[in-house]
Amino acid sequence: MDTETLRIAIATAFQGVTLGDGIGLWEAQAIDDYETDLVRAEQRCGDEKSDWQVLSRDCLRRCYSSLCFFDADGMRFHLPAFLLAEVDGEFDQLVFHLTELDDYKREKLMSLNEKQKSAVAIFLEWCLGRDRYEYEHQSITVALQEYWLHNSSDNTER
Repeated sequence: MDTETLRIAIATAFQGVTLGDGIGLWEAQAIDDYETDLVRAEQRCGDEKSDWQVLSRDCLRRCYSSLCFFDADGMRFHLPAFLLAEVDGEFDQLVFHLTELDDYKREKLMSLNEKQKSAVAIFLEWCLGRDRYEYEHQSITVALQEYWLHNSSDNTER
C-alpha cells in the first residue's frame, strides 16, 4: 500500500472521533509526572478535545509518554495523529504500543471499532514493507495475527 492511501485510510477510519471524557494529551503528561488532581484538571483544560487533526507533531513528540497513560477513549482520539506522524517519519515509538499487547494495553484499545482496528492493521502491514521496522517484523506479524486481524465482535461502532 502506498503512503497516501494509508493516510486516507487512517483519516477516514477516525473521522469525527472526539476525546469525550477520555484522558487528553497534556492530562496524561500530568499523570506521568504524578501531578495533583488540580494540576491534572488544569492540564485537561488545555487539551484538544474535538479535532485530533490539529494536534501538532511537536506536541506529540513532546508527549510521547502519554501513550502509556491514555484510557481507551484517549487512545482512540490520539491514535490517528500518532499514526500519521509515524507514517511521515516524525515519530518512531508507536509500533511498540501496537504490538506488545498485554492486557493493560489491550484495554486501552477497546474503544476502537472494526474500521479503526483495520486502519491500524493496514498501518502495521505498511510497516512490514519499511526497512526502519526490520527489527520489529516478528512482533508486528504476531500482533497482526493475534489481535489486529482477529475478527472481534466486542468492539462497537463509534
